[in-house]
Amino acid sequence: MTASSKVGKGDKAKPVEIDAAELLYQDLNHKVKLAAWEQGAQHIILRNVCGQRYIGTGVDRNISIDVHGTPGNDLAAFGNGPRITVFGNAQDGCGNTMNEGSVVVHGHAGDIAGYAMRGGSIFVRDDVGYRVGIHMKEYMDKIPKLVIGGTAQDFLGEYMAGGIILVLGLTPEEGALQKADHIATGMHGGTIYIRGKVDPHQLGIDVEQLEMEQCDIRTVETLVESYVSFFKEDASKGKPLDASDILSGKFIKLRPLSKRPYAKIYAY
Repeated sequence: MTASSKVGKGDKAKPVEIDAAELLYQDLNHKVKLAAWEQGAQHIILRNVCGQRYIGTGVDRNISIDVHGTPGNDLAAFGNGPRITVFGNAQDGCGNTMNEGSVVVHGHAGDIAGYAMRGGSIFVRDDVGYRVGIHMKEYMDKIPKLVIGGTAQDFLGEYMAGGIILVLGLTPEEGALQKADHIATGMHGGTIYIRGKVDPHQLGIDVEQLEMEQCDIRTVETLVESYVSFFKEDASKGKPLDASDILSGKFIKLRPLSKRPYAKIYAY
């Protein structure tokens, strides 16, 4: 952290910049928490990030963190308020058990993004890896939202218990099938919306494919408008994003057939 980036009384709105080059993840996270808790910074800018894990983990402040580079696993894990923007790709476990706040990734995200997230939102501009949204859940007014601009790999929404996953399918050729197989395997809560083509054999046996209702259309419209406001341009096609173009595509809705799909294997 440079001397010029330190926050004093009366200038808490001034961004704190931290150069992550050659910093171990423990040291980087210590600097982030020092800026957030002791200095009261409202905006932290991390530069030259290269694989450091746990950035934003456990931060319970309503602050903005800009990450320039590639953060390591468990970005924003157990986050409870921060707004994290990644100008690059994110590795595995992004938003692990996140409770509040948001993560916006201007690139790809790896496996198990949104693992067990309980609230907040994650927006990924491009594609994501395997088992994304596994064990997502919701409680009372907490409804986590995960929006994927491209496609997902296998086991999307596995064991999903609540929340919303929206896959926009913007990166494949128009009319191509979604990449993922075993979608929503073990799903017993929440809703998955997918734009584009999905064959029945790609779905887990625990879900049904339903037509969109007005409430679903409004939900998708709101999420698409947020997606477009974050990313502005379709990176795969090099043109501005247009919410009306995205919304003109065909969407399907997936819901679980049962709240206890594996009840018969338990004693009670």
